[in-house]
Amino acid sequence: MNDNNKAIVLIADAAPDKLLWLNGLLQDLYEVKLAADGPAALRIAQQIPRPDLVLLDAGLPEVDGFAVCQQLRRNPDTAGLPLLLMVPPGQPELEQRGHCDGAADVITQPLVPETVLARVGLHLQLRRSAELLARQRLHLEELVTETTVELTMMVDAVIWALASLAETRDHESANHIHRVQRYVVALARELQHHPRFNHELSNRNIDFLYKAAPLHDIGKVGIPDAILLKPGRLSPEEFEQIKLHTVYGRDAIAGVEQHLGFSNDFLRFAREIAYSHQEKFDGSGYPQGLAGEAIPVSARLMAVADVYDALISKRVYKPAFTHETAIELIRQGSGEHFDPDVVDAMLMAEQRFMEIAAEFQDAVQ
Repeated sequence: MNDNNKAIVLIADAAPDKLLWLNGLLQDLYEVKLAADGPAALRIAQQIPRPDLVLLDAGLPEVDGFAVCQQLRRNPDTAGLPLLLMVPPGQPELEQRGHCDGAADVITQPLVPETVLARVGLHLQLRRSAELLARQRLHLEELVTETTVELTMMVDAVIWALASLAETRDHESANHIHRVQRYVVALARELQHHPRFNHELSNRNIDFLYKAAPLHDIGKVGIPDAILLKPGRLSPEEFEQIKLHTVYGRDAIAGVEQHLGFSNDFLRFAREIAYSHQEKFDGSGYPQGLAGEAIPVSARLMAVADVYDALISKRVYKPAFTHETAIELIRQGSGEHFDPDVVDAMLMAEQRFMEIAAEFQDAVQ
């Protein structure tokens, strides 16, 4: 609609008397524009401001009404215009052709004033309603997007808070979380099209892995400080207690799934990573002693990422190894501790690992 809230109606007809009659019929209700042939109708229909409705005669010269309908429908800028086609009486095939060529309605001549007014008013109202619905839908989509972003930020904040709590109990820095989640993504990108891994590594699932990775050690909150922070070698009994952090982490996330009454790929990845990231490819890991393909893909990725970061990081019980030493130790563990294909992916992404380690390095103590 134009600035004065009057709808713009374009009338196209080669007969001057009919053109004037239609203009007189509609000008008090609408802003009327007139065209005497097909080219003029096409030109005016594409001018700004565009008409809100086009009323045109089927027998326009040069470009007839049917062709005008076709061209306006093909143009994205005018495809939504209501097109009312006026056809001669007693020729139902023309009515059918008009609808096929894109007319919203067909009015049979001779014209009846009440019919013209009713049809024009109806289609303008339908157009207004469609525009209103489109605006409301856009507004709703914006609200949904805004709410989704806010909820995502809240969930990410909660995940980060929980992960940070677990890591700080073990004297880990927040940068450890930053690093491992990016290592996991780097590995996943390398393996995304690998036949052994592509069923799990869609772009959407890689995003979930990024969010789930910080929760790998969340179960540490259940380990007593005397064991978790012990600087010396653990006794066999104490090591059995440490192993339980995988069970505690799994149970915490499984409890969330049970409370919600459903799961999704993010919760599944978080549960798998928490429970199985200490499994080894040859079956010698814990807590279940899984081997090979029985270990979830997410946990196999995390195993490499977590061990690499542990090797290059200083701990109370060891110095930090160089990147080259860490890479060599992981390579030596291929097929035993680690999935060989994941190790190969790490070697392919070695430069990316070094960049991540440099970007999120721990402060010198």
